This record gives sequence, structure tokens and C-alpha cells, in this order.
Amino acid sequence: MMAQRSASEPITVRTDKVAEIDALAGAMDRSRNYIVNQAIEQYLQANAWQMERINDGVAAARDGKVLPADDVFAGIAAKHGWPR
Repeated sequence: MMAQRSASEPITVRTDKVAEIDALAGAMDRSRNYIVNQAIEQYLQANAWQMERINDGVAAARDGKVLPADDVFAGIAAKHGWPR
């Protein structure tokens, strides 16, 4: 019979942000563990989203779905009313 992994697993992390983590945990009436896990979850979600967008962009470029940089910059400038 194969051993099951627990839903969470302890790890050791060294940081100079313990005071900030504890202050936030206290203000939110949450544990240090909760704050660190929330931070990790948000980091992983943001990076997964970014990697998906990057991969989509690379695939689009490989398919020839690209615009000249000057057209892109001009469009951004026009959208925001910036001089070009």
C-alpha cells in the first residue's frame, strides 16, 4: 500500500520579514502560517497567470500574429492621449 501525502507539508524558510508577517497576522487575527500560505498562494497564482500569457504570446509570435512595435506604441499613446 502506497503512503498518502498530507494536504500540507512543513518546510523551513529563512526570512528577515518575520516582524512584518507577525504584525500583519496580528492585525488580521490570523496565524503566521495563514499569512505565509496566502502569500505563497498569491505568488503562485500571479506567476502561473504570467507564464500562461507569455506562452500564449510566444505561440502567437510563432504563428506570425505580431504587430510592428511602433504600431503597438502608437496605439498605447493614442489610448492614453500621450504625444508620440
